[in-house]
Amino acid sequence: MPHAIWTGAISFGLVTIPVRVISATEDHGIRFHQYHLEDMSRIRTRKVCEIEDREVTNDEIGKGYELSKDQVIPVTDEELAAMPLPTARAIEIVAFVPLETIDPIRIGDGYYLEATSPVAAKPYVLLRKALERSSKVAVAKFSWSGRERLGLLRVRDDAIVLHSMKWDDEIRDPAELAPPKVELSDEEIEEARQLIDGMTRDDMDGDEFTDSYTGALAEVIKAKREGRALPEAEHPAAKGGEVVDLMAALHESVSKARAARGEDATVHEMPKKKTAAKKAPAKKTAKKTAGRKSRSA
Repeated sequence: MPHAIWTGAISFGLVTIPVRVISATEDHGIRFHQYHLEDMSRIRTRKVCEIEDREVTNDEIGKGYELSKDQVIPVTDEELAAMPLPTARAIEIVAFVPLETIDPIRIGDGYYLEATSPVAAKPYVLLRKALERSSKVAVAKFSWSGRERLGLLRVRDDAIVLHSMKWDDEIRDPAELAPPKVELSDEEIEEARQLIDGMTRDDMDGDEFTDSYTGALAEVIKAKREGRALPEAEHPAAKGGEVVDLMAALHESVSKARAARGEDATVHEMPKKKTAAKKAPAKKTAKKTAGRKSRSA
């Protein structure tokens, strides 16, 4: 059973649901340590007191707020735990909203909430079923790691999941990053929409959704351990200086997406550029007309 990272309760009106918080995700990535390249000895980070110039233990370390370089206000864990904050030991639900009203950029890591006892099971299931029937999610406030946070509670299978959320002032305004105004034709937009249709899936099952980097890194480590040549990546020939035709690229992408799904790769014809109608040279016409008049005279 995974280790509980927080223990408290869900505050749901006058209902209290004792819960344990357990991480909903696992990290399977390959991690590296730092080594001295000359002798491959381990490089470690040590905590050293600047004044005494010696390494200190965790028992000697506490928190402090720096007002200035010469003045630090020490704050103990006991003082933090005793703060008059309703969310210090509770996940306090403050509202229920439709999930689509929450910008996904605000939603962070997920944690499973587990009822701590058989007595807590009934109100836990009550909240879960009420969320399911209402098709809503709960917005809550809670305090972890020395700060109050915003959270989102939703249902996943038979469990309630808590997601940490960003406050409004923590989201950067993307206006300054927006590209300059560009002109797009309806044909280009329609071709891009067809590409979206061609790449649409009903689920996320398949090799496309596996961690290729970790697998490739494991192969590199295995090859080095066995003294073999390292696997080489295939690099397509670079097309230097070539101007990409957006419409042609979209058209080809739609064909490939449909072919990958085993569908008819035929797509509608690309709109041809309109050409101006040919006009008869004015000077030659004028000369011919003048000749006819001379003969008539």
